[in-house]
Amino acid sequence: MTKVFANNRKVWRWLICLLLPAAGGVAAHEPQQNILQTATQFMETAAFDAHGPRFNITVNAGPLDDRLRLRACDEGLEAFMAPGTRTSGNTTVGVRCEGPVSWTLYVPVRIEVHGEVLVLSEPMPRGTVLQPSHLRLERQDVGRLSNGYLADPEAARDMVLRRALQAGTVLTPQVVEPPRLVQRGQRVLLLAETGSVAVRVEAEAMGDGVLGDRVRVRNLSSRQIVEGQVLSHGVVGVSM
Repeated sequence: MTKVFANNRKVWRWLICLLLPAAGGVAAHEPQQNILQTATQFMETAAFDAHGPRFNITVNAGPLDDRLRLRACDEGLEAFMAPGTRTSGNTTVGVRCEGPVSWTLYVPVRIEVHGEVLVLSEPMPRGTVLQPSHLRLERQDVGRLSNGYLADPEAARDMVLRRALQAGTVLTPQVVEPPRLVQRGQRVLLLAETGSVAVRVEAEAMGDGVLGDRVRVRNLSSRQIVEGQVLSHGVVGVSM
């Protein structure tokens, strides 16, 4: 009986050794701090690239469920943009492990972006051609500006308001448009160049155009209609 019991005890020891993990009996888990740090650093870089050095960026990731247990990632963690990820406000960022044990987790992130954006210094009617005197810089939390913003005074110079706006309104891409350098019915310079030869004739614009637009113009001498590209104020270029 004693010999049988001893043999059974050896069998149980063998089964236990087979079932338990070799390293101390406990599988290693990825520390949550590593996951949060990976998500934070990734979004700090993404937000900086999106907004530029003029803005102060603060990223806070998490928290994660305390019960979350993910196997340790031997290959190192990788963060990525999840569908719908934003670079300001509340969003999510993906963190994954590619192997040998693979898993993916979506981490909640809060991104605060503070900096100076352009606002109108006074009420302006529709069609106003913006000049530096019309604008001022005001510090804002751009995460609250769901329609975007403009921050460079030089980039806003000569832009045209699409509608009337009140003083203090934040300028967004939706409320401005590039200036029309050519307008329908305007007398323009039609410039045709080939190699070192350039021909300049007077023409009439048959449509409006901003820089780079293609518009049709009528040569006032030959009455021929051609299509060209708006090069500058009142100048349309065609290829010969």
